[in-house]
Amino acid sequence: MRFTSRIFCAGLLVAATGCSVMSSLNPFASKPSTKNQPAALVDFKSTLNVKTVWTASVGKAEKYAFTPASFGNALFAAAENGSITRLDATTGRSAWRTDAGVKLTAGVGTDGQTVVVAGENGTILAFNAEDGKLRWKAQASSEVLSAPAIGLGVVVVRSMDNRIAAFDVDSGARKWSVQRTAPPLTLRTAPGIAINGSNAYVGLAGGRLLALTLATGAPRWEVAVGDPRGVTELERIADISGTPVVAGRDVCAVAYQGRVACFDALSGSPRWGAPLSSDVGVAVDERYVYAADEHGTVQALSRAGGGSLWRNNKLANRRLSTPLAFSRAVAVGDYQGYVHFLSKDDGSLLARVQTDGSAIMAAPISVGSTLVFQTQSGTVVALAAE
Repeated sequence: MRFTSRIFCAGLLVAATGCSVMSSLNPFASKPSTKNQPAALVDFKSTLNVKTVWTASVGKAEKYAFTPASFGNALFAAAENGSITRLDATTGRSAWRTDAGVKLTAGVGTDGQTVVVAGENGTILAFNAEDGKLRWKAQASSEVLSAPAIGLGVVVVRSMDNRIAAFDVDSGARKWSVQRTAPPLTLRTAPGIAINGSNAYVGLAGGRLLALTLATGAPRWEVAVGDPRGVTELERIADISGTPVVAGRDVCAVAYQGRVACFDALSGSPRWGAPLSSDVGVAVDERYVYAADEHGTVQALSRAGGGSLWRNNKLANRRLSTPLAFSRAVAVGDYQGYVHFLSKDDGSLLARVQTDGSAIMAAPISVGSTLVFQTQSGTVVALAAE
């Protein structure tokens, strides 16, 4: 179980009791398991030519996961030490680099004008996208691990106490907040926020997917992706993993110890659901939904009905990132910094690229004709398929 050492006690947010030692909750802490060893990489004939367009160093992520954000030809990346960098998405050259003045825990969100990150103790910081100058600071209710999202003049953040808050993008003034009950135990991960049109789609601890109106925070609908089940609190962890994906009229998400499912983005009506446990998010294209389960099996399911189309277990236990559809492949990173390219049609391995050797925990993003990954050691790499 990949996240047993990253279980978070929700009670810590309001009291300093009941969850003092994280390792005490880890059944493998005292005697490391010899099971579930990462699969060895096998040789294969590459049939997709992938090249590294550029690389840049932006600072280490340490224990957090920082996903780059892009707008037009600008790419923004952050690091745990407070460094925020604007890169040219074509060349990787740095346009500016600034110091947030605090250690960072999440980022990056941007609308092309403003760049927003989260700092320690729930500090929200907004910077001017053109020159990197600080615009405002605000305060969330607790620690923030999910990248802020920006849309229709508001910055939306989700904190670890399951509170969603919106701040004015120009002033930082709080516009609204919505509270949901946090389960006793949650994964210390970052269920994300997707903004589409006038709605924000928020992944929550407890396996819930919530749609909110951006203007007021009013709930439009709320559905279960993963229902908590089991006898113990550990067995009942069913948190949303990664960021929901909105594609046309569909919004799709996956939960740990739950399901992968797609819903009508306007009404929340279920399209389909299939059993799957994942600690990373999903990818969606015109035909398929792609997911990497907690054991490292990459799967493609029909976007129309959820039927399984193929499965590839050659990357078992390699702690895979969120996948992303790219060219004629679906790409996924692993704990050794490799990026693997699997065929969209049958899941066979097409290509493999090595980055800096450190884990890829952040979700990749697509920027124009390139695929961008950020490693835990702080390398941002842009890849292109020929």
